[in-house]
Amino acid sequence: MNPDDPRAQRTRARLRAAVLDLATERDLGTITVSEVAKRAAVNRATVYLHYPDVDALAADAMEDAVTEVARAAALCPLDAARDRVPEPLARLFAHVEANAKLYECMLGTQGSPRFSARLRERLTGELETRFAHGSRPGGFDDVPAGVHAAYLSGALIGVIAHWVTTAGPTPPTEAALAFWRLFRP
Repeated sequence: MNPDDPRAQRTRARLRAAVLDLATERDLGTITVSEVAKRAAVNRATVYLHYPDVDALAADAMEDAVTEVARAAALCPLDAARDRVPEPLARLFAHVEANAKLYECMLGTQGSPRFSARLRERLTGELETRFAHGSRPGGFDDVPAGVHAAYLSGALIGVIAHWVTTAGPTPPTEAALAFWRLFRP
């Protein structure tokens, strides 16, 4: 199968839309390949031509979300005041709120390990690259940049996961400010 073929691209788009649609209805761990195939109007064999399982499909479907989170983290000014949320972080939490059901599905207890790993990997990479170019908060020179980036990635993902799965109806500006205050003590 040629992934550049327009038919393959259309099929993958339908599969991604189907799994995300199903994920808004129930836990990812309960979604079967047969249900995705039915929702996408393809047969099961077609699903397996493109993805080994539902988790891989869901992780691919959330790639835009991974990009959004990584981009926001990379754009966040690290020297902003502690009591004022930087705009990229505010936009990130607004994005998560707008897609809360999907983030809850992907980061919750029945979520996608591939999505979590991909998000953490991408976010860590973005931050590590940023740190290598001199944009690193002061006071951490005794910690390797990769460890620092991994720590911040885990913290942000943990806050997002907590917010969408257990924190209740906290407005995104409050959630973003809480994270920022943890980041900038």
